[in-house]
Amino acid sequence: MANPAPVTLVVGDEEFLADRAVSSVVSAVREVDPEAERHDLVGGKVEPGELTRLTSPSLFGDRSVIVVRSAQDLPKDVVAEVLAYAAHPADDAVLVLSHPGGVKGKALVEGVKKAGAEVITITKPTKAGERLDFIRAEFRREGRTISPAAAQALLEAVGSDLRELAAACGQLAFDTTGKTVDEAAVARYYRGRAEVSGFTIADLAIEGKLGEALEQLRWALATGVAPVLIVSALAGGLRSLAKVGGAPRSLRGGQLAAHVGLPPWKVDRVRRQLAGWGPEGISAAVQAVATADEQVKGGGADPAYAMERAVQVIVASRTGR
Repeated sequence: MANPAPVTLVVGDEEFLADRAVSSVVSAVREVDPEAERHDLVGGKVEPGELTRLTSPSLFGDRSVIVVRSAQDLPKDVVAEVLAYAAHPADDAVLVLSHPGGVKGKALVEGVKKAGAEVITITKPTKAGERLDFIRAEFRREGRTISPAAAQALLEAVGSDLRELAAACGQLAFDTTGKTVDEAAVARYYRGRAEVSGFTIADLAIEGKLGEALEQLRWALATGVAPVLIVSALAGGLRSLAKVGGAPRSLRGGQLAAHVGLPPWKVDRVRRQLAGWGPEGISAAVQAVATADEQVKGGGADPAYAMERAVQVIVASRTGR
């Protein structure tokens, strides 16, 4: 964006992406004029005449960029002022409006669009596949790539918050070498983050990796993860096994995912995990987790022992058929 538009409207309710879009406009202004002054305003606190004052020509010809966040909260008289300005913007000022979308402030959105403002629409990733696309895009920004397995591991380790995901991608790109970031690198830097979710413990137990599952279980407990969350992850993993394992064999891809109510990437993982599992084994493992659930909710004196026992039974049940 070498030559930023006089007025830019950023529309979308994903805070991180909206902030990034606003920052990109500010950066573009400062590429043209490194000394450009930035003014940050909040919609509900903008007073009549304030925009006019900030966009008035400077005696010294200084350039300025005015950022208005929560533009949907602008008072009516200020909206009128913004629309009048958007129709005839100043030569040495750039106005950036950030609006979350929705009905509130719709007149402002339509008005600045009609006036010819540049519009940046933010689309919030809501599906796992879209978040994986986001991760891959972050590495491309850094001139790097990430393997599919590593991207999935990073998503599971860090979670769905885009700001945290972007920070994790940036840190990995900085701390690692080579063109492609692999799963081993993600495990090395984010192992602790993944463990506390409980899902890694469940995956390792279901895959028969007893030593690693117990090690991560103890780490999770040591870092304060609630036992009920770990038991819930174990139960969820086994339910997924039962759903996918009991689905009609004729179903594939999206049909199978829709039938069992899981995202496609999760179905693929569960199908790999099903190797070595049979109905009797799944039943025994489910019973063990039910017992652990009762004990961690007050039915037993030692929740840690109850969960370790459940993990051991899950691993031992894996060969049951």
